[in-house]
Amino acid sequence: MKALLELHLLQNYAPSSLNRDDTGSPKDAYFGGVRRGRISSQSLKRAMRMDFKQRALLSADELGERTRRAHEAIRDLLKQAGHGHEESERAAARALAGLGLLVHDGRTQYLLFLGKDELRRVADLVLAHWSVFTGVDLAAPDNGRNKAKASKKAVLPGDLGRALLEALDGSKAVDVALFGRMLADLPQKNVDAAAQVAHALGTHAMSRREFDFFSAVDDLRPHDSAAADMLGTTEFGSATFYRYICLDLKKLRGNLSGDDDLLLRGLNALLYATVFAVPSGKQNTFAAYNLPSLISSVVREDASPRNLANAFEVPVGVRDGGYISGSIHRLTQEWARQERIFGQGGRGRYVNAHDERDLEVLGENAGTVERLITQVLADAADVLGRLES
Repeated sequence: MKALLELHLLQNYAPSSLNRDDTGSPKDAYFGGVRRGRISSQSLKRAMRMDFKQRALLSADELGERTRRAHEAIRDLLKQAGHGHEESERAAARALAGLGLLVHDGRTQYLLFLGKDELRRVADLVLAHWSVFTGVDLAAPDNGRNKAKASKKAVLPGDLGRALLEALDGSKAVDVALFGRMLADLPQKNVDAAAQVAHALGTHAMSRREFDFFSAVDDLRPHDSAAADMLGTTEFGSATFYRYICLDLKKLRGNLSGDDDLLLRGLNALLYATVFAVPSGKQNTFAAYNLPSLISSVVREDASPRNLANAFEVPVGVRDGGYISGSIHRLTQEWARQERIFGQGGRGRYVNAHDERDLEVLGENAGTVERLITQVLADAADVLGRLES
């Protein structure tokens, strides 16, 4: 049996530049042949991961680090055990080399997403075999001519290589379990994401981006007002966004080694982050901290994921009663249509923070975010009780 938790949100962002492309412009996309505002899923997921840390609903050891400086984290653990800075850093780099994750110029080749418990287990192995990682040089990776067949791993004595691999089981890192990871040099340690996050998409047309001209005056030349000391422009935009998240509960249970208590605490953190986390791009300039106007959840069994973006293929217009009102109307219409045609039902709940009207087609009105999260967790626990392990 498959069980899904899906979240549909409608959210206004006032003039802002939360997520920019390589030219510094707010990201956009064409849908239904019309240009829309867009916030990437990568940006949204990073905001959620930062919210996990700030809200502290999970312990530090239940989260991961996405970094090219994993050796520094391992080094610091070795230093806490009483070893010197230089030898700790060298031993940490050698441990990663034993996994085929080479450190060059102070960084690994790409970002690694590793659980803090995994980093700690690697450090423990280094401490247990200190002379191996700090003594005689390990056999260097083969960088010979036949690179296609060359191993990137440093050769470790005995079963140390296997023990290092087993340290990377990711069993307690909730964010790794939710969002997955890809390690090009250790494909056997890849984690398939349990949560899929869509790019937030504008429900209406974005005919143009706007430019803010700014000037800044040097504080130490207050009487020289003839000219500014810095001039420039920054792009921004505003939109009503549709957001969609789909979570495979069975997959999440598997990624967390069957620990349902951790699963539910992780789900609690995810729900709070989904509602409250906001990308940080240019927030010091725009402070676009606008909370969602509609939060809708549904837990469904033996069902297919159901993204409702097609509700907005024809852009919402201001004549529809404003973008939020029009978007809520379109979303409920699309939900009712798909439910009538495809079925698959489920336990739906929602909070209408826009005008607090009842929207019966979406299920039960939870009234508050706190109550919604409590009820969704109960729905998930109920489904987990019927899922095969």
